[in-house]
Amino acid sequence: MEKLVADQKSAILYRMVLPDHVCPFGVRAKEMLEAAGFEVDDRILSSREEVDAFKAEHGVDTTPQVFIDDKRIGGSDDLQRYLAA
Repeated sequence: MEKLVADQKSAILYRMVLPDHVCPFGVRAKEMLEAAGFEVDDRILSSREEVDAFKAEHGVDTTPQVFIDDKRIGGSDDLQRYLAA
């Protein structure tokens, strides 16, 4: 019987994937999280309307946005600083 790891790190990633554009910062954030051992709940914003609504709801100007332990870490640069700490 496989033992479940109680301290599995998980993150929620909101990133933009539009028909004509995949945000490179969202791809970078996902890669950084996976490399750091996080289970990623990858939430795709697939229209300009979804992106704008997300930004308005969370009071942010950009995507991607990463959340770890119900705390907003920020975008890919913020995530890089968080993981380096």
